[in-house]
Amino acid sequence: MVVMLSARLPTINYALPSGRDCKYTGQAVRALPIRIISIGKKRSEGVQLVVDEYIEKLKLYCSVEDAHIRNNPKNARDWRAQVDHEDSAVMDLIRSDDWVVLLDERGKDIGSEQMAELVGDAGNTGASRLSFCIGGPYGHGKRLRERADVSVKLSSMVLNHQIAIVVLVEQLYRSWTILKGQNYHR
Repeated sequence: MVVMLSARLPTINYALPSGRDCKYTGQAVRALPIRIISIGKKRSEGVQLVVDEYIEKLKLYCSVEDAHIRNNPKNARDWRAQVDHEDSAVMDLIRSDDWVVLLDERGKDIGSEQMAELVGDAGNTGASRLSFCIGGPYGHGKRLRERADVSVKLSSMVLNHQIAIVVLVEQLYRSWTILKGQNYHR
């Protein structure tokens, strides 16, 4: 799958890596700050503890920000209005020089090594931050879908936002251990 990066940054063709091994393992990689934007209800204490634990581990490699947006912020009855409101809230958090990864059930199915390459490749795009977006119960809005630089799925199964963020932070930590050639991955 080839994805065109938009004109915000220099236009390049970005093909999600397809190999089993990560091309960056053991090499110096530019560590972009990471912002995780998720939409949903308040997280359970257990989920928040796990997320916080992995964010602390990730901070050994890069700065990480966890931005949580309550779903349906305007209590819309129509799901389309709900998605539009959530879309606006997410877009308000994204800068023009962010490299945006949309986490979506229809995105490209990638493995851990490919996620590590995605993190490594993002450092070469000229972006100043890597933003991962987890949608609400009705998915992502049109503006965010158009703005995203790449769309990936965390699983072939649909995950609620609490499970998705746990999977994401663990995979980001795993990505950095792959990039650094550390033992966690195996």
